[in-house]
Amino acid sequence: MHIIWLLIKASWGSAALAILMGIISGICSTRLIALINTTISQNATQSLLISFAGLAVLAFVTGSLSQFLLIDLSQNSVYQLRLRLSQRILAAPLRQLEQLGPSQLLAVLTSDVQTIADTVFVIPFLCIDIAVVGGCFIYLGWLSGRVFLVVMTCMVIAIVLVQILLSLAYRFLYLARQEVDRLFTHFRSITDGIKELKLHSVRRQTFFEEDLEVSVAMSRRHQKTALKFAALSNGSGQLLFFLLIGLLLYGVPVVLPTAQGVLPAYILTMTFTLGPLGNVIQRLPNLASANVSIQKVNQMGLALAENAEMETVVTQASPTDWQKLKLSQVVHTYHDQEADHLFTVGPIDLTINSGELVFIVGGNGSGKSTLAKLITGLYAPESGEIHLDNEPIVNTNREWYRQLFSTVFSDYYLFERLISEEFSTLDDQAQVYLHKLELDQKVAVQNGQLSTTGLSQGQRKRLALLSAYLENRSIYLFDEWAADQDPIFREIFYTQLLAELKQQGKTVLVISHDDHFFHIADRIIKLDYGRIESDDYPAAGKLKERS
Repeated sequence: MHIIWLLIKASWGSAALAILMGIISGICSTRLIALINTTISQNATQSLLISFAGLAVLAFVTGSLSQFLLIDLSQNSVYQLRLRLSQRILAAPLRQLEQLGPSQLLAVLTSDVQTIADTVFVIPFLCIDIAVVGGCFIYLGWLSGRVFLVVMTCMVIAIVLVQILLSLAYRFLYLARQEVDRLFTHFRSITDGIKELKLHSVRRQTFFEEDLEVSVAMSRRHQKTALKFAALSNGSGQLLFFLLIGLLLYGVPVVLPTAQGVLPAYILTMTFTLGPLGNVIQRLPNLASANVSIQKVNQMGLALAENAEMETVVTQASPTDWQKLKLSQVVHTYHDQEADHLFTVGPIDLTINSGELVFIVGGNGSGKSTLAKLITGLYAPESGEIHLDNEPIVNTNREWYRQLFSTVFSDYYLFERLISEEFSTLDDQAQVYLHKLELDQKVAVQNGQLSTTGLSQGQRKRLALLSAYLENRSIYLFDEWAADQDPIFREIFYTQLLAELKQQGKTVLVISHDDHFFHIADRIIKLDYGRIESDDYPAAGKLKERS
């Protein structure tokens, strides 16, 4: 079972101690049953009272200790699993995460991890039940070897039948889990595309009937089939148990007359094990679901680990006195498995000088954002080299290199917590920029925390700009930042904010379609079909019209 290995890997010492305590608890419970049988058969009520009380207390103490250890162990293992998986995602290359997609990542982080957490919670009780059942079987074997052989033969048949049914349930649970990835994609379509769906009734109906409803129905069908097989396994187990009791009551006395004396003890013990054994059988489907989820988590974790970037905390400060950032024959290719074509950006030969204000322009799909990700180190080039002055940027120092940049991409994410090198003055600095960005009446900052991010798209982009300002990096990159701004603030951005950054000695890269402001650039790089079409240093007032 994958889930047992999950606990053992968390702490094999605690797992071993918990199992030992569970075994002792099971032995005590079994001994209590034997003591009850002895008391009934010998009519000795007082002489065995101390033994009975001692065994009951010992069973309670060891059982509780086993559960406490396993509860700590199980919750620690889920804690480690969540952190480890999150670290794998954070360490994975951006391009790999883009290929997996947010739906698949969210399905693992939420659905799978929660399934594992819910199942791990019942593991302590399951271990106690197994220990009790095991102890009772040992006691039954001690009572009569021949009757025990009959019982175990029936149990083996029952286990094989239950396992067949559970394997079928496991298969359909796996199919249902595969459907969860598609469901999360459709759920994101609802949340992210709600405006488009509301504006187009045919699209909305088609999406609902042909995408969402089909996926939900498939998930329901697989889940129902899996749970029905699980219910059959549970019912079959109970039926076989009662058949076994019937065999002990009516068959064994005929075949083994000498064993008739131990039958009351056998029936009492088997009846006692019915509860723990039923619990074990009922929880097997949960274990199957958890195993499917662990398999999915492991598959994603291994896939992410294969190409993981170096997980290093950058302690060396990024240089502020660099002179040139050079890309030499840099190439990045998008591989589309569903379509028989590739899109390649490059080879790119480009030198960016410190302190420049550079505009990157071109039509949609020309490769501007990809070039930005290559420049910032978010994409590692498939071929070619990037140098910062004389320092080649490779896997071992790529994380250090990335600390040069503050960015606001077109698909930016706005964090509520602000980061600055000078935390003591962070709130005061933020207040200055909030006033400059005309947000001081809507947003407050306390201990580096924004009071709200629930603003319009344009205002949220201004908050993202505020966050970038406070980071105080050497290079700033803005990807279509002004696209959501009103004309007045667009003018402020291009003529004031960019100028202030340049006066501070920052290097500024701006991806833009606003040709009315191209004249303020020191340099304009135009892309077309993934290649640099032109690289100009225009003189003010003599700029060609660009699209």
